[in-house]
This record gives sequence, C-alpha cells and structure tokens, in this order.
Amino acid sequence: MRQRNMLIPTLREIPAEAEAASHKLMLRGGFIRPLAAGIYTYLPTGWRVLRKIERIIREEMDRTGAQELLMPAMQPTELWQQSERYNVYGPELIRLHDRNQREFALGPTHEEVVTSLIRDTVSSYRSLPMTVYQIQTKFRDERRPRFGLLRGREFIMKDAYSFAMDWESLDSTYQSMYEAYHRIFTRCGLRFRSVEADAGSIGGEGETHEFMALAEIGEDTVVVCSSCGYAANLEKAVSAQQIQEKATSAPSCDCEKFATPGIKTIDQLVHALGITADTIIKTLVYVADGQPVAIAIRGDHEVNELKVKQWLQAEALELSDEWTIQQSLGGPAGYIGPVGLPFKLLVDHSAAQVASGVAGANEADYHVRNVVPGRDFPLNHVGDFRNVKEGEGCPHCASELKFHRGIEIGHVFKLGTKYSDKLKAETADAAGRQTHLIMGCYGIGVSRLLSAIVEQYHDEQGITWPASIAPFQVHLIPVSTQDEVQRNLAESLYQQLSGLGIEVLMDDREERPGVKFKDADLIGIPIRLVIGKKAVDGLVEYKTRSSSEQAELTVEAAVDRILKQLANV
Repeated sequence: MRQRNMLIPTLREIPAEAEAASHKLMLRGGFIRPLAAGIYTYLPTGWRVLRKIERIIREEMDRTGAQELLMPAMQPTELWQQSERYNVYGPELIRLHDRNQREFALGPTHEEVVTSLIRDTVSSYRSLPMTVYQIQTKFRDERRPRFGLLRGREFIMKDAYSFAMDWESLDSTYQSMYEAYHRIFTRCGLRFRSVEADAGSIGGEGETHEFMALAEIGEDTVVVCSSCGYAANLEKAVSAQQIQEKATSAPSCDCEKFATPGIKTIDQLVHALGITADTIIKTLVYVADGQPVAIAIRGDHEVNELKVKQWLQAEALELSDEWTIQQSLGGPAGYIGPVGLPFKLLVDHSAAQVASGVAGANEADYHVRNVVPGRDFPLNHVGDFRNVKEGEGCPHCASELKFHRGIEIGHVFKLGTKYSDKLKAETADAAGRQTHLIMGCYGIGVSRLLSAIVEQYHDEQGITWPASIAPFQVHLIPVSTQDEVQRNLAESLYQQLSGLGIEVLMDDREERPGVKFKDADLIGIPIRLVIGKKAVDGLVEYKTRSSSEQAELTVEAAVDRILKQLANV
C-alpha cells in the first residue's frame, strides 16, 4: 500500500480523553477514531490488525473442529425472559422496540440464540458433540466506558458454544478450547495467564477459566503462586491462611463501650488507640436482593463481594448507602459493629477468630472493646468472605502468593444445562430418553485484544507490533521522493517485496524525513527500510521497530534478512 493515499490520520498531541497507553497510541497512530462514548471506528490500519487477529482465531477454532456461523445481533427479548437473564443483565442490556412494539435487545452475548437454534435444528444425538462459533459485534450499555477499546459499548467478540449428550464430551471440548486459547494468545505475542474465575452473569455448573493479559492498566487482579502455578482471579482466590485460620484464647473481661468522637476509619482507630488493624472487627452493610445484610471482617482485610453474593445466592448485591444504614441501625456509617444487629450477619473466618476485638457501637462517636465473637455476636453464618492478601500462602503448596494486574481477554465456561433446561433444548439419547443438552461457552474479546497487545508492545515513541498481527510487515521509507534514485529504488523494492507476498507500506508522501520517521514510530511496523543518500550505492538502512540497532545493507541482503525474520510468522 502507498501511504500517500491511505487514511492514517496521525496526531502529535495526546487526546485529552485518553488515559490508557493503548488508547493514546491507537488514537495518535491513526488506528481508531471515536464516534460516541465507548463506540469506535476502526480505520484501515486498525482493521488490518483486527483481521489478522481474527485469522489466527479462525485457524485455531477450525483446528478444534468448530464450525463458523453468524447469528443475528438483534435478539427477541422473549428468549432472555425464558433464560431468566433479562433482569440479571439490567441496564447493560440495550433494548429497543420495532414498529409493532415487539421488544428486542442488541446482543451482548448469544447463549439464548444459539441454544434455541440447536434446539430447533439438531434432532439426533448422532449429530453431537458439536461446536459452533462466530466473530461478531456485541453491545453492552456500560455505565462508564473507558480506556478506549478495553471497555466499550460496542465491541467485537468471538463466541463459541458446544453441545453434547454427556459431561465427558463437554470435558473433552473444554480442554480442546482451553488449549486452543493458549495457542491463539501465544501466536498474538501476548504475555498471559489462565486463572480460575467466576462465571458471572453467564452462569454455569462447572469450572471456568479466564485468560488474562498481564498489564498494569488491567482492571482485574490476578493472584499467582510463586512456585506451583496456582492462579486465580482475586474474586475466586483463596489462601492457606483462609483455610487454616484458628482462634486464640478469649479474654474474660466484658464488652465495653467507649467514646471515639470523629474517629470513623480503620487507620484512625489504629492511630488513636495504639492497636493493630487485625484486632478490629470491621462491619459493612450491603443490600442483597432488596434486603439488608451485614458482613464482619477483620480490619486489615477487604470484603469479597462475589463470595458474599454466591454464599447468599443473590442476584444483586450493592453496598448500602448512608440513608439506609441510618434508617436500619439508627447510627451513621463508620460506627457500625456486629453487636446487636437486627438483620443477618455474615462473619468471615478471620473475624470469627479474633480473640478480643474493637468494633463499632452502632452509635455515633462510640466504639466497643473486648468484643468476643460467639459471645457478643452470633456466629450463625461463618464463611470465606474476604479477599486474599498478597504474601499469604498458596492453598496448594503454601508458597507466597503474588499479585499482578490483568486484562481479561478470554473466558471459557462449562454451562451444563443452565440454558438447555430453561429453553427446552433436548434430544433423545441412544436409549430413546429425552435428555437436556450439556453446553459449554468460550469467548474472546477480539477488539479488546487490540488494546491488550498495545499495552504490552509500546515505547515512548509509539507502538511496537508483533510481526504476527502488525498492519504491515515492512515500512519502506524513501527519505526524499524528489530524488529520482531514491524514488526508483523504493519503487523497485516495493514491487519486489510485494511480489514475494510481503505486506509493504511505502511512505511516498512529500513530507520532511522527521515527520515520516515520527509517524513510522507511532504506527509501529516491525521492519523499516530507509532509502536515503546511499541509494546511489545500492544500500538501504535496515531497522527493526523493537530495537535501536540498524544496519546498512545491499538490497539483496535486506530482502534476504526480511524473509528470514518473517519465516515463522
């Protein structure tokens, strides 16, 4: 391609709305442009990268035996009512009505649609197991779109769905997809981890794993063992300490209320009383499906809302506001404690083991000391309700747990009969018995991959694309298009490389060399050939984008090096 005529609107200034490095660089490099919050146009170079990512995904999906199809983006909401996810998705589900006032939704995912499709088209167990997949635009009305393509309202996703008659077949497909995902992300050049995870609103009846690209901008925390390879999302992670927590002997003194005017936070209590945070019993009030519930944890720990939600089997869980706390307890937030609460109290294992603690008195400007779990408040509902802490022991081998930030780029689920049961997707087995289909679900955020890769592959000057998914493989830059020797050599090289099947972007613009080189750094094509004054001697400058090293080579040597460098791409 000739750069003079390509739509690559590079920018010198960092756009004010961009926070993440990937967002800044893809805007500045002319890969994307915003249309509205969380909605982007993919410009030609960005689209070329996406198509290469999609090609890798298709190759690996086809290798597993999965079949590609394309389902409608607009879905009748009756299907979501049947699956009982209509209310679960809440305002993120974008709803609309046609001229006959029939309600539809723009698909954020396709479990309902694909289940109804297989229900209506597959009539024999002999056709199973079967896996289908698509690469399609999805829609979610995110409350706060941010970080460019990392969290948008319209995005591209690969979603695959498997159907089987038994769990053994599902296990086999799940493992096949798990291995395919490792190959896909490796081919894209990513540093990633597969971690134990929660199924979220997708749901399911078996194990589930997320694939996390390691990056500081990531919104997820990945907990990794330093020895045995245990890895989990913070939402699911447990530690040896959580399993082994034991109580110390309890004191004989009674619970005592004392004044703490203006002291609300854990840090304030620690400083004012000269105690440690692990002797404080912190109580937080939540609303679960419309009902208040309190969680008691140690002062040095944080509540894990997912664990609480799963224990309660609640559809919705949110931290209570100041007004609700005041109405329920008569005291303000900051002074809430577990003693004498009028509603359900969940107690984390660690809080239940505090021998003698300090807690809120449920009265403004007062706390209580010498609080003993089981004596001063009930231990009817004790469980694991906290996040693990970095440095705690691995639950498998007791080695130290480390924290990393991660971007979720893929997720695989064992759905079981969650959808086939509700949508009546069943078929007769070999014995003639009607059996609900056993399902799996496997997703990859395709457009999100674009950002995740840039987060890992960039420097101060711009993007440094891996060769496997770069928009072009070689950036050919004649320093002066007015110089006939340079122009002719560039044209000759362009034709030769293109004839060899190499993707070349030739910067034939009438721009100053500095502008061309800055744009080349921003765009980040892996190999750069600069044709300058040495063109008269048949020499070109060879440089890789990810390295500062450069060499003067003959045309023949440069072509040979390009072929060798791209041999395994």
